[in-house]
Amino acid sequence: MTLATVLRRDLLLALRQRADVFNTLLFFLVVVTMVPLGVGPELETLRRIAPGVIWVAALLAAILSLNRLFANDYADGTLEQMLLTGEPLPLIVMAKCLAHWLVTGLPITLMAWLLGVMFSLPPDAIAILMVSLLLGTPALSLIGAVGAALTLGLRGGGVLITLLVLPLYVPVLIFGAGGVEAVAGGLSAQGHLLVLGALSLGATVLAPWAIAAALRISME
Repeated sequence: MTLATVLRRDLLLALRQRADVFNTLLFFLVVVTMVPLGVGPELETLRRIAPGVIWVAALLAAILSLNRLFANDYADGTLEQMLLTGEPLPLIVMAKCLAHWLVTGLPITLMAWLLGVMFSLPPDAIAILMVSLLLGTPALSLIGAVGAALTLGLRGGGVLITLLVLPLYVPVLIFGAGGVEAVAGGLSAQGHLLVLGALSLGATVLAPWAIAAALRISME
């Protein structure tokens, strides 16, 4: 019940603040579409760099959206009330991370199909790209939420979030892009996808407790 209530609330707030969500997705789209202008129109080159470019853009877009994860609730006192309700805080933050993924990670995953076509990726590579994003972007939201909670209320928090979470995002980036590159090279992407799933599953189990602890520290 708590998870559903918080999830519904955050999704409604995201709908009311559509500009923030749109800006994140527009940033993702602009970063990816600017690359061909810089490297040239050669299809073979674009196919080779496409997985890494799309994954890096997804990673940066996720970081860009982290600042609003807890900041508004902190500013208006809602976060303090959540801490005082007696409801399990890890469950509350899990709902907030799920809402963040639904308005950021899921649209990015769906947009990847169009971007894969733009880079002339073969259909099987596009499919693996979307599956890798579907498996990997939850880890981006959960790991990023830890950084957002630790830097809550600090001056220059956006820069600190980037410094904290960027090294932790590297394994997700490597295995996400590597799976697509493996398929493009005629190999199996199963190992890469399994690792991505394990990273997201591990983050789902461990990150809510870390986020809850970080929020309590930030609120003291």
